[in-house]
Amino acid sequence: MDHPKKIYFASDVHLGAAALKHSREREMLFVSWLHRIKKDAAIIFLLGDIFDFWFEYRKVAPQGFVRVLGAIAEICDSGIPVHFFTGNHDVWVFDYLPRETGMIVHHEPFETELFGKRFFLAHGDDLGKTDFKYQILTRFFHNKLAQWAFAKIHPDLSFRLAFYWSKNSRLAKGVQGPGFLGEHREHQIIFARKKLKEKHFDYFVVGHRHIALDFQLAEQSRIIILGDWFKICTYGVFDGHTFKLENIVNETLMNSNK
Repeated sequence: MDHPKKIYFASDVHLGAAALKHSREREMLFVSWLHRIKKDAAIIFLLGDIFDFWFEYRKVAPQGFVRVLGAIAEICDSGIPVHFFTGNHDVWVFDYLPRETGMIVHHEPFETELFGKRFFLAHGDDLGKTDFKYQILTRFFHNKLAQWAFAKIHPDLSFRLAFYWSKNSRLAKGVQGPGFLGEHREHQIIFARKKLKEKHFDYFVVGHRHIALDFQLAEQSRIIILGDWFKICTYGVFDGHTFKLENIVNETLMNSNK
């Protein structure tokens, strides 16, 4: 049955992305959404790449995003849990964000039950991937020694390097990556089908691919790919009975990034 409260899911906002236009407008759109959904939210899941780059030094954190962090802190203070999943762009979240905002941070996929349904939640960048180079890069980013070494770089230089990387990323080369590749080529679908052989999940909810997709894996199992917030402007909502991908209509923002 429907619940008076709902569970919300979003990913791939890429706040602060140097490759994207109108970052402030996108940030304000996201903040407006946070303020709107807090009226009936039971839980909020932010499934990675909320920030285009994030690195916490011991005494330094990235400038900006004050409105977003304030909105999240207000929601957490009100008693609504906000779960933040690190993505491949904001992998270096440590203790500052959870301490200052109250968010629950996940560095790995999370299995949970929500309104009586089994969920598998993840950013999804490395689910089912067999790309050796990508696996090496991912392990490097998660390596404690590499993180320690990067922290020794002055913040002005490290963030300049991050912005250079952003300007040369796939976001800068046409904004959208490849569309739906088909069920036998999408790594996340391949992973979900293998996972279903181990245990049942009603829903797999992931981000990363920048496509909005609701795909039936089996009779009682679906995978939801959440889309993004700079071209598609989509998010997920679950009311205990139905999972829907909703679209935020913001023609000015969407047209300005074409």
